[in-house]
Amino acid sequence: MALILLVPQIKCHKPFWALCVLHVGRQYCPPSTVIFTQTRWRFLHQSRTVWGAPPPHPWYLPQSSVGTRLSQAERQPPPPEAALACLAVDPAILLIVVGVLMFLLTFCGCIGSLRENICLLQTFSLCLTIVFLLQLAAGVLGFVFSDKARGKVNEIINNAIVHYRDDLDLQNLIDFGQKKFGCCGGISYKDWSLNMYFNCSEDNPSRERCSVPYSCCLPVPNQAVINTMCGQGMQALDYLEASKIIYTNGCIDRLVNWIHSNLFVLGGVALGLAIPQLVGILLSMILMSQIKDQIKLQLYNQQHRADPWY
Repeated sequence: MALILLVPQIKCHKPFWALCVLHVGRQYCPPSTVIFTQTRWRFLHQSRTVWGAPPPHPWYLPQSSVGTRLSQAERQPPPPEAALACLAVDPAILLIVVGVLMFLLTFCGCIGSLRENICLLQTFSLCLTIVFLLQLAAGVLGFVFSDKARGKVNEIINNAIVHYRDDLDLQNLIDFGQKKFGCCGGISYKDWSLNMYFNCSEDNPSRERCSVPYSCCLPVPNQAVINTMCGQGMQALDYLEASKIIYTNGCIDRLVNWIHSNLFVLGGVALGLAIPQLVGILLSMILMSQIKDQIKLQLYNQQHRADPWY
Protein backbone atom coordinates (compact mmCIF):
# COMPACT_ATOMS: atom_id res chain seq x y z
CA MET A 1 0.00 0.00 0.00
CA ALA A 2 1.51 3.33 -1.04
CA LEU A 3 0.52 6.89 -0.41
CA ILE A 4 1.53 9.41 -3.07
CA LEU A 5 1.82 13.00 -1.93
CA LEU A 6 2.88 16.19 -3.62
CA VAL A 7 5.40 17.78 -1.32
CA PRO A 8 6.46 21.42 -1.88
CA GLN A 9 10.16 22.06 -2.16
CA ILE A 10 12.08 25.31 -2.50
CA LYS A 11 15.43 25.17 -4.25
CA CYS A 12 17.18 28.21 -5.63
CA HIS A 13 14.17 30.36 -4.67
CA LYS A 14 11.98 28.40 -7.12
CA PRO A 15 9.10 26.49 -5.54
CA PHE A 16 8.01 23.37 -7.30
CA TRP A 17 6.20 20.18 -6.45
CA ALA A 18 8.20 17.02 -5.91
CA LEU A 19 6.50 13.67 -6.13
CA CYS A 20 6.98 11.88 -2.83
CA VAL A 21 6.01 8.23 -2.50
CA LEU A 22 5.40 7.12 1.06
CA HIS A 23 5.07 3.45 1.87
CA VAL A 24 3.82 2.13 5.15
CA GLY A 25 6.84 1.92 7.39
CA ARG A 26 9.21 3.36 4.74
CA GLN A 27 9.54 6.73 3.05
CA TYR A 28 11.11 7.65 -0.27
CA CYS A 29 11.19 11.42 0.07
CA PRO A 30 14.38 13.29 -0.79
CA PRO A 31 16.33 14.54 2.23
CA SER A 32 15.43 18.17 1.61
CA THR A 33 11.66 17.54 1.56
CA VAL A 34 9.70 20.20 3.40
CA ILE A 35 7.25 18.83 5.95
CA PHE A 36 3.57 19.61 5.45
CA THR A 37 2.02 22.25 7.65
CA GLN A 38 -1.58 23.26 8.01
CA THR A 39 -0.99 26.18 5.64
CA ARG A 40 0.56 24.01 2.93
CA TRP A 41 -2.18 21.42 3.40
CA ARG A 42 -4.82 24.14 3.00
CA PHE A 43 -3.03 25.31 -0.17
CA LEU A 44 -3.03 21.76 -1.53
CA HIS A 45 -6.72 21.44 -0.65
CA GLN A 46 -7.53 24.68 -2.53
CA SER A 47 -5.37 23.82 -5.55
CA ARG A 48 -7.00 20.42 -5.91
CA THR A 49 -10.42 22.05 -5.69
CA VAL A 50 -9.53 24.62 -8.38
CA TRP A 51 -8.29 21.94 -10.78
CA GLY A 52 -11.46 19.92 -10.27
CA ALA A 53 -9.89 17.11 -8.26
CA PRO A 54 -11.62 15.94 -5.08
CA PRO A 55 -10.08 17.39 -1.92
CA PRO A 56 -7.80 15.03 -0.01
CA HIS A 57 -9.22 13.18 2.94
CA PRO A 58 -7.97 14.44 6.32
CA TRP A 59 -6.77 10.88 7.03
CA TYR A 60 -3.97 11.45 4.52
CA LEU A 61 -2.56 14.40 6.46
CA PRO A 62 1.00 13.35 7.35
CA GLN A 63 1.99 13.32 10.96
CA SER A 64 5.14 14.92 12.28
CA SER A 65 6.98 11.60 11.95
CA VAL A 66 6.24 11.35 8.22
CA GLY A 67 8.73 12.95 5.84
CA THR A 68 12.26 14.09 6.49
CA ARG A 69 13.03 16.85 8.92
CA LEU A 70 15.26 19.65 7.74
CA SER A 71 18.51 20.37 9.49
CA GLN A 72 19.16 23.77 11.01
CA ALA A 73 21.44 24.71 8.09
CA GLU A 74 18.82 23.74 5.51
CA ARG A 75 16.13 25.83 7.24
CA GLN A 76 18.19 28.97 6.84
CA PRO A 77 17.72 30.88 3.58
CA PRO A 78 20.49 30.42 1.01
CA PRO A 79 23.12 33.16 0.78
CA PRO A 80 22.83 35.74 -2.01
CA GLU A 81 25.93 34.30 -3.70
CA ALA A 82 24.20 30.94 -4.13
CA ALA A 83 21.11 32.58 -5.61
CA LEU A 84 23.21 34.62 -8.06
CA ALA A 85 25.20 31.54 -9.03
CA CYS A 86 21.99 29.66 -9.70
CA LEU A 87 20.65 32.49 -11.87
CA ALA A 88 23.94 32.72 -13.75
CA VAL A 89 23.60 29.14 -15.06
CA ASP A 90 19.87 29.32 -15.74
CA PRO A 91 19.39 28.99 -19.52
CA ALA A 92 16.00 30.72 -19.39
CA ILE A 93 17.46 33.77 -17.65
CA LEU A 94 20.33 33.94 -20.13
CA LEU A 95 17.97 33.72 -23.11
CA ILE A 96 15.72 36.41 -21.65
CA VAL A 97 18.67 38.76 -21.08
CA VAL A 98 20.04 38.18 -24.58
CA GLY A 99 16.57 38.67 -26.08
CA VAL A 100 16.02 41.96 -24.25
CA LEU A 101 19.41 43.30 -25.34
CA MET A 102 18.78 42.27 -28.96
CA PHE A 103 15.36 43.93 -28.88
CA LEU A 104 16.78 47.21 -27.56
CA LEU A 105 19.58 47.15 -30.12
CA THR A 106 17.32 46.45 -33.08
CA PHE A 107 14.78 48.98 -31.77
CA CYS A 108 17.42 51.72 -31.88
CA GLY A 109 18.40 50.76 -35.42
CA CYS A 110 14.84 50.45 -36.74
CA ILE A 111 13.42 53.62 -35.19
CA GLY A 112 16.61 55.53 -35.94
CA SER A 113 16.44 54.67 -39.62
CA LEU A 114 12.70 55.35 -39.91
CA ARG A 115 12.80 58.69 -38.08
CA GLU A 116 16.29 59.57 -39.35
CA ASN A 117 17.41 60.08 -35.79
CA ILE A 118 21.18 60.43 -35.62
CA CYS A 119 21.32 59.74 -31.88
CA LEU A 120 19.59 56.36 -32.19
CA LEU A 121 21.68 55.44 -35.22
CA GLN A 122 24.87 56.30 -33.38
CA THR A 123 23.73 54.17 -30.43
CA PHE A 124 22.95 51.27 -32.76
CA SER A 125 26.27 51.55 -34.59
CA LEU A 126 28.28 51.89 -31.36
CA CYS A 127 26.58 48.92 -29.65
CA LEU A 128 26.96 46.75 -32.73
CA THR A 129 30.64 47.68 -32.97
CA ILE A 130 31.18 46.82 -29.30
CA VAL A 131 29.46 43.45 -29.73
CA PHE A 132 31.56 42.66 -32.80
CA LEU A 133 34.81 43.63 -31.06
CA LEU A 134 33.89 41.59 -27.98
CA GLN A 135 33.21 38.53 -30.13
CA LEU A 136 36.48 39.04 -32.00
CA ALA A 137 38.42 39.51 -28.76
CA ALA A 138 36.82 36.43 -27.21
CA GLY A 139 37.79 34.32 -30.21
CA VAL A 140 41.38 35.59 -30.26
CA LEU A 141 41.86 35.28 -26.49
CA GLY A 142 40.29 31.82 -26.47
CA PHE A 143 42.73 30.71 -29.17
CA VAL A 144 45.82 32.32 -27.61
CA PHE A 145 45.04 31.45 -23.98
CA SER A 146 43.49 28.07 -24.64
CA ASP A 147 44.51 26.67 -21.24
CA LYS A 148 42.81 29.49 -19.34
CA ALA A 149 39.77 29.21 -21.58
CA ARG A 150 39.63 25.50 -20.85
CA GLY A 151 39.79 26.22 -17.12
CA LYS A 152 36.97 28.76 -17.41
CA VAL A 153 34.81 26.28 -19.30
CA ASN A 154 35.55 23.68 -16.64
CA GLU A 155 34.49 26.17 -13.95
CA ILE A 156 31.21 26.87 -15.77
CA ILE A 157 30.47 23.16 -16.18
CA ASN A 158 31.25 22.44 -12.52
CA ASN A 159 28.96 25.28 -11.48
CA ALA A 160 26.21 23.82 -13.66
CA ILE A 161 26.77 20.39 -12.08
CA VAL A 162 26.36 21.88 -8.60
CA HIS A 163 22.97 23.35 -9.57
CA TYR A 164 21.83 20.36 -11.65
CA ARG A 165 18.75 19.66 -9.52
CA ASP A 166 17.93 23.31 -8.90
CA ASP A 167 16.58 24.19 -12.34
CA LEU A 168 14.70 21.99 -14.78
CA ASP A 169 15.91 23.89 -17.87
CA LEU A 170 19.53 23.54 -16.78
CA GLN A 171 18.97 19.86 -16.04
CA ASN A 172 17.55 19.24 -19.51
CA LEU A 173 20.42 21.18 -21.09
CA ILE A 174 23.06 19.11 -19.27
CA ASP A 175 21.30 15.86 -20.12
CA PHE A 176 21.09 16.87 -23.78
CA GLY A 177 24.79 17.78 -23.90
CA GLN A 178 25.91 14.56 -22.23
CA LYS A 179 23.81 12.41 -24.53
CA LYS A 180 24.80 14.41 -27.62
CA PHE A 181 28.56 14.30 -27.01
CA GLY A 182 28.62 10.94 -25.22
CA CYS A 183 30.28 12.26 -22.07
CA CYS A 184 29.75 12.54 -18.35
CA GLY A 185 30.82 15.39 -16.11
CA GLY A 186 33.43 18.06 -16.84
CA ILE A 187 36.70 16.13 -16.75
CA SER A 188 35.36 12.71 -15.73
CA TYR A 189 32.23 11.10 -14.38
CA LYS A 190 33.50 11.59 -10.82
CA ASP A 191 32.84 15.34 -11.16
CA TRP A 192 29.25 14.59 -10.20
CA SER A 193 30.40 14.37 -6.60
CA LEU A 194 30.24 18.17 -6.65
CA ASN A 195 26.45 17.87 -6.59
CA MET A 196 24.93 17.47 -3.13
CA TYR A 197 22.65 14.65 -4.28
CA PHE A 198 25.34 12.64 -6.10
CA ASN A 199 28.09 13.26 -3.53
CA CYS A 200 29.90 10.14 -2.32
CA SER A 201 30.42 11.26 1.26
CA GLU A 202 29.32 8.89 3.98
CA ASP A 203 26.95 11.41 5.57
CA ASN A 204 25.00 11.94 2.34
CA PRO A 205 21.47 10.54 2.93
CA SER A 206 20.40 10.89 -0.71
CA ARG A 207 19.26 7.81 -2.59
CA GLU A 208 21.38 9.06 -5.50
CA ARG A 209 24.58 8.92 -3.49
CA CYS A 210 27.64 8.06 -5.62
CA SER A 211 25.43 7.98 -8.73
CA VAL A 212 25.41 9.85 -12.04
CA PRO A 213 22.47 11.11 -14.12
CA TYR A 214 20.84 8.74 -16.55
CA SER A 215 22.17 10.80 -19.47
CA CYS A 216 25.65 9.42 -18.67
CA CYS A 217 24.54 5.85 -19.38
CA LEU A 218 25.43 4.08 -22.59
CA PRO A 219 22.46 3.77 -24.96
CA VAL A 220 20.66 0.46 -24.94
CA PRO A 221 19.34 -0.59 -28.39
CA ASN A 222 15.59 -1.10 -28.71
CA GLN A 223 14.94 0.22 -25.21
CA ALA A 224 11.26 1.08 -24.83
CA VAL A 225 11.49 2.62 -21.35
CA ILE A 226 14.48 4.70 -20.23
CA ASN A 227 16.07 3.42 -17.04
CA THR A 228 16.66 6.61 -15.04
CA MET A 229 18.47 4.65 -12.30
CA CYS A 230 21.11 3.17 -14.61
CA GLY A 231 23.80 5.37 -13.08
CA GLN A 232 23.24 4.14 -9.54
CA GLY A 233 26.55 3.78 -7.66
CA MET A 234 28.73 4.38 -10.73
CA GLN A 235 31.13 6.76 -8.98
CA ALA A 236 32.16 3.98 -6.61
CA LEU A 237 33.41 1.91 -9.57
CA ASP A 238 36.73 2.31 -11.34
CA TYR A 239 37.03 3.47 -14.95
CA LEU A 240 37.10 0.01 -16.51
CA GLU A 241 34.03 -1.25 -14.70
CA ALA A 242 32.09 2.01 -15.08
CA SER A 243 32.92 2.27 -18.81
CA LYS A 244 30.79 -0.81 -19.44
CA ILE A 245 27.68 1.03 -18.28
CA ILE A 246 28.27 4.79 -18.57
CA TYR A 247 30.41 7.30 -20.42
CA THR A 248 33.58 7.90 -18.41
CA ASN A 249 35.14 10.66 -20.55
CA GLY A 250 34.51 14.27 -19.57
CA CYS A 251 32.52 16.67 -21.71
CA ILE A 252 35.40 19.16 -22.02
CA ASP A 253 37.60 16.73 -23.96
CA ARG A 254 34.65 15.72 -26.10
CA LEU A 255 33.82 19.35 -26.78
CA VAL A 256 37.42 20.15 -27.76
CA ASN A 257 37.53 17.16 -30.12
CA TRP A 258 34.22 18.20 -31.65
CA ILE A 259 35.50 21.75 -32.22
CA HIS A 260 38.68 20.45 -33.88
CA SER A 261 36.69 18.19 -36.18
CA ASN A 262 34.22 20.95 -37.13
CA LEU A 263 36.51 23.94 -37.56
CA PHE A 264 35.25 24.75 -41.06
CA VAL A 265 31.63 24.62 -39.94
CA LEU A 266 32.32 26.84 -36.93
CA GLY A 267 34.31 29.22 -39.12
CA GLY A 268 31.37 29.47 -41.51
CA VAL A 269 28.98 30.14 -38.62
CA ALA A 270 31.29 32.83 -37.21
CA LEU A 271 31.60 34.43 -40.66
CA GLY A 272 27.84 34.29 -41.08
CA LEU A 273 27.42 36.14 -37.79
CA ALA A 274 30.15 38.68 -38.49
CA ILE A 275 29.05 39.73 -41.99
CA PRO A 276 25.54 40.98 -40.97
CA GLN A 277 27.07 42.91 -38.08
CA LEU A 278 29.64 44.59 -40.33
CA VAL A 279 26.95 45.34 -42.91
CA GLY A 280 24.74 46.86 -40.21
CA ILE A 281 27.59 49.04 -38.94
CA LEU A 282 28.47 50.18 -42.48
CA LEU A 283 24.89 50.95 -43.51
CA SER A 284 24.18 52.87 -40.29
CA MET A 285 27.29 54.99 -40.84
CA ILE A 286 26.32 55.67 -44.47
CA LEU A 287 22.79 56.65 -43.39
CA MET A 288 24.14 58.98 -40.70
CA SER A 289 26.43 60.60 -43.26
CA GLN A 290 23.51 61.15 -45.65
CA ILE A 291 21.34 62.62 -42.88
CA LYS A 292 24.12 65.03 -41.91
CA ASP A 293 24.51 66.09 -45.56
CA GLN A 294 20.77 66.73 -45.79
CA ILE A 295 20.87 68.84 -42.63
CA LYS A 296 23.77 70.89 -43.99
CA LEU A 297 21.94 71.36 -47.28
CA GLN A 298 18.79 72.55 -45.51
CA LEU A 299 20.77 75.02 -43.39
CA TYR A 300 22.54 76.30 -46.52
CA ASN A 301 19.22 76.81 -48.32
CA GLN A 302 17.70 78.58 -45.31
CA GLN A 303 20.64 80.97 -45.07
CA HIS A 304 20.50 81.86 -48.78
CA ARG A 305 16.71 82.25 -48.77
CA ALA A 306 17.11 84.89 -46.08
CA ASP A 307 19.55 86.79 -48.31
CA PRO A 308 17.63 89.55 -50.23
CA TRP A 309 20.09 89.28 -53.13
CA TYR A 310 19.48 85.55 -53.49
